[in-house]
Amino acid sequence: MTHPISPLATPFPDVPQIAGVIPHVVRAGYKDWGRCDLTYVTLDQGTAVAGVFTKNLCCSNEVELGRENVKRGSARALVVNAGNSNAFTGYRGREAVEQIMEQVASHLGCAKQDVFVSSTGVIGVPLPKEKAREGVEKALTAAPCSWEEAANTIATTDTFPKGATATAMVGDTKVTISAIIKGSGMIAPDMATMLGYLFTDAAVEPGFLQECLSAANERTFSCITVDSDTSTSDTVLAFATGKAGNTLLSSFDSPGADAFAAAIHDVCRQLAHLVVRDGEGAQKFIAVTVTGAVSDESARKVGLAIANSPLVKTAIAGEDANWGRVVMAVGKAGEPADRDKLSIGFGGTWAAREGLPLADYDEAPVTEHLKGQDVTIDVDLGLGEGRATVWTCDLTHGYISINADYRS
Repeated sequence: MTHPISPLATPFPDVPQIAGVIPHVVRAGYKDWGRCDLTYVTLDQGTAVAGVFTKNLCCSNEVELGRENVKRGSARALVVNAGNSNAFTGYRGREAVEQIMEQVASHLGCAKQDVFVSSTGVIGVPLPKEKAREGVEKALTAAPCSWEEAANTIATTDTFPKGATATAMVGDTKVTISAIIKGSGMIAPDMATMLGYLFTDAAVEPGFLQECLSAANERTFSCITVDSDTSTSDTVLAFATGKAGNTLLSSFDSPGADAFAAAIHDVCRQLAHLVVRDGEGAQKFIAVTVTGAVSDESARKVGLAIANSPLVKTAIAGEDANWGRVVMAVGKAGEPADRDKLSIGFGGTWAAREGLPLADYDEAPVTEHLKGQDVTIDVDLGLGEGRATVWTCDLTHGYISINADYRS
């Protein structure tokens, strides 16, 4: 079943192709839908890889194998199946993943551990091995496609394709990052909360690529939530082909390393925001900024308590400036907080300062702010220097409708 495009959707950007990377899409027929559902990306020899994965203890075989194989630091191909998560499927699910890895590896003449597989969709249904085999067979000879086509193909309940790009100067060499992501529901910051793929022509050692991706994850993907649920299949992978010809980046001491790391963070932030903007049933994009915490991590946890609160999210959906619900969420976060030092505001207007409602508080500008699509909530704990921003969306009847008929 299709759903209306999110009112927070943004047009797909001009995402450039990356030297050494070729995407393809085909229809394997994992579900009864008339669109492509298998994405196959080839990567030139010498491509480095890094990854972050879900911490869900009921993760898929794809995640288990990917988590192990990414330690090798090399990659030659990526296969993404949409419509079936292949999670909670036992040995049959693992056989299907290894079949895909072996099939692609045989075609490319590489180690099967250099083939990364992701699957997304319904949990508890083994990936049909015959459909997977036939789909991969078609993909091996399929024509190259655009990143927008690939972004559409990896989607499930997404209402619009999501992509991002950035560049950085490494010495005198410009390097480019192109990325796609899918995610709309079952989104919570326990890494990675979606399927996302970054591709760059930069020459980067796997260890440093992993360092950059992990750091970016902590401030982007691990700071978003739609519904507090963490998928069994969450994966974000970064691939670096080295085709730009820059001096190899091996640490932050390498010339241009800071610029490259900043570009990775920028792309991850763009992707994270897009996932929230396509939150199932979302009508508003919400940024929760917490300052004055005892640490950055404490600030992040308080922000997530606010962002995950159904009472806060429904208040924003109803355009109700009910700051008492924010007080409640701060208090239940399990982090240091002092009622008498707490300040809360919306859209730059403080409603309460240092534990008390402002005597001259005017709710009119706050009400006007809440009518918009982009909403900000500011919380100052008054305890220290820690700060963090967390992004979420409102909670509407649309979320129930989408998830009530998900398998139909």
